[in-house]
Amino acid sequence: MERPADPGASLARLPGKDPHNNPGDVSVDFPVSVVLPAGGTGERTGLQTPKQFCGLMGRPLISYTAQAFERVSWIQCVVVVVATESLALMRDIAQRYRHSKVRVVPGGSTRHRSIRRGVQALREPEEQVGAGTPKVVIIHDAVRPFVDEDMLSKIAMAAKEHGAAGAIRPLVSTVIATTSEGYLDHSLERAKYRASEMPQGFTYEVIHQAYQKCTDYDLDYGTECLHLALQYCGTNAKLIEGPPTLWKVTYKRDLAAAESIIKESLSQSSCVLTGDCPSALSLAASLQKAFTTQHMDLDIIPNLQGDHANYLLKEWNFIQISVNGSLSEVKALLASLQAAERALLNPVVVVWVHLSGADLPSIGETATEPAAISDLASPRLENWKTFCCTVSTSGSVRTQRAGSSQCYVSPKSPQP
Repeated sequence: MERPADPGASLARLPGKDPHNNPGDVSVDFPVSVVLPAGGTGERTGLQTPKQFCGLMGRPLISYTAQAFERVSWIQCVVVVVATESLALMRDIAQRYRHSKVRVVPGGSTRHRSIRRGVQALREPEEQVGAGTPKVVIIHDAVRPFVDEDMLSKIAMAAKEHGAAGAIRPLVSTVIATTSEGYLDHSLERAKYRASEMPQGFTYEVIHQAYQKCTDYDLDYGTECLHLALQYCGTNAKLIEGPPTLWKVTYKRDLAAAESIIKESLSQSSCVLTGDCPSALSLAASLQKAFTTQHMDLDIIPNLQGDHANYLLKEWNFIQISVNGSLSEVKALLASLQAAERALLNPVVVVWVHLSGADLPSIGETATEPAAISDLASPRLENWKTFCCTVSTSGSVRTQRAGSSQCYVSPKSPQP
């Protein structure tokens, strides 16, 4: 099966990026924690570095997965279980990318032994990543970075109600059994079977009891957590059809596919801040129409306060439209983003658009110096990209990048 083809066109988003899937809309009102087993060696990739630590656009794969859970407001703790020799590396990743909910613990010799250690660690939570044993534990693979909040909420709610829940997907290929001599024995009717995927959820009592009762054989050779819950707790899991985004990075080519998805997502959504200016709203509406033709998302909001504060938790590129020529608005935007302590998955691009015309003040009249724009490129914003442009009623656009003295005038663009 060609894995890079699995994601499909529906994967143009990163986790937590759906503007219609705000944290306040999710009805999970009980404590949920996550266990990410990340102790594998990644032999099937053919690389010396375990795949969970391979870089995608300069950032380890495990960081993308951890961030998918951290951005969900109702998840209190993410336990990442790694091999002992990888403890220092994972702790460095957690610190470097400000994974405030992540707790790193040493794993065992097999997948089930590692998960068991992660589950046990949730009984002794560290103060900085949440307190108290969770009601539900979600178990997920460290190399499945594209899980979204909607799927997580379905798993969490079903696990609370039924004791266990798991994601499934239709089988792509027919499953066959072979004889010891290598001949076809029989095949299964594909329509009757499903592929078990991650995430899987359990009430803490169920998964803890299952690991307390299971045998050494289960711990050494088993792979299916849902089976342990059924065998040792009598808990029959609720199965939920999952989206195509649940695919797993398994082979080297999957790393390239994952990176291409992330790259594509960087330009797929922007958030326009207009204030209460009618001219800014008009320009934003024109931009939104143009974005739609390119299959891109653009949301229009007046500011990042009140109900709009949740946009600080999303992977947006920001466009600040102003008519007063002052950098105070863009400075306030940057201050809000810094205060949110976002662990950036990619450099956020902030574009400041100044409207000028016969009935609007020009940027020259407001005395905004290039040096003032350059000052925005402070050390704290070294991973950010900030641009300034002036749009006049004649349609010309003057642009400058913060931190650079180079300005240029682009060809005339259509009026909004």
